[in-house]
Amino acid sequence: MTVDATDVPEGETDGLLPATERLLLIERWALRHGVDAARRLAEAEDLADAVAAAIVPDNTVDTYAKSWRVWVRFCGVTGLPEREGSRGALVSFVAWMLREGRQNGTGYAPSSADTHLAAVVIGLRERGIHVSGDDQAAARKALAGLEVKLLQAGERRGRGQAVGADIGGLYAIARSCPDTLTGDRDKALVLTGFHYASRAQDPAGLQSGDITLHPRGLVVAVLTGKTKHSVRNAKIGYAQDPGICPVRAYTAYRERLVAEHGPRWADPSTPAFVGIDRHGHITGGLVPDSVTRAVKRISARAGVPISWTGHSLRIGLASTGRQKGKDAIAIADQGGWARHSRSMLGYMQREDGWDDNASAGLT
Repeated sequence: MTVDATDVPEGETDGLLPATERLLLIERWALRHGVDAARRLAEAEDLADAVAAAIVPDNTVDTYAKSWRVWVRFCGVTGLPEREGSRGALVSFVAWMLREGRQNGTGYAPSSADTHLAAVVIGLRERGIHVSGDDQAAARKALAGLEVKLLQAGERRGRGQAVGADIGGLYAIARSCPDTLTGDRDKALVLTGFHYASRAQDPAGLQSGDITLHPRGLVVAVLTGKTKHSVRNAKIGYAQDPGICPVRAYTAYRERLVAEHGPRWADPSTPAFVGIDRHGHITGGLVPDSVTRAVKRISARAGVPISWTGHSLRIGLASTGRQKGKDAIAIADQGGWARHSRSMLGYMQREDGWDDNASAGLT
């Protein structure tokens, strides 16, 4: 029995199977279970596709879209077909990215090229294009080799690893924040973010109801995990010094927000951290990019020697916690890392690498 093409969505599906393969699958279901059951299974498959698309994080979707635009530019420049993922095409893509792939004609950093390559392979496969593991491996091998060539030529691209926040920087920031709603927001953003090891997207996604007051401090409900999501309840206690206390800073900021802009901002569904323009008007909630820009601006205003980035607060909790003798498991639980996370251990090594060092104290 043949199933008509109108029984499935037109064109390529948003799931793992292209439309042609979905048709064949439905035909097999019809032969095995009958037409009615095949239709119901097809509807269930469409629902599964919709759910899969809905749960993909927005930043992942943005990355895929951006990388596909880079691929389209590459194909336009080289005359290669967009829907072909051969070994030669992928290796050429890598070389082009490192040589001239950015919009301004300069080359990407190898880490960015690696991200685009991975996303383009996924994009090709989603469009029904076969990309073999061997061809992808050849492109990655070429990327690694070209990166070595860049290093040998003395060329280091990319921003490098972000600097970690530290206690001295927190004091400088607290002192430099002006006595305005924006200043209070800035202070609360940095002090709370440091204590729960925030990424840029974490405060951007928080509603005021996600941060609750407890007799011993604050409880912040943070969405954790890049692929498998869960919510961790990070506990932030009162600091001994009121000047850099995250609990006092956050409550003062929220009280001022409600006092100056009305009781609707007391609603638990409002953004925990709001955007504020230079005229003092509320612009809505923050997004990850605005958090990154805010942290950089706040640290520069405070005179921090190396400006912080959106990841500095996260690094700072791990490295400072280790320096203060905190247990690695406690640090992992507070920051939402796996208990033996390589990235967390790498942040800790910044401190351990000085004292727990084979050369320390030899001379």
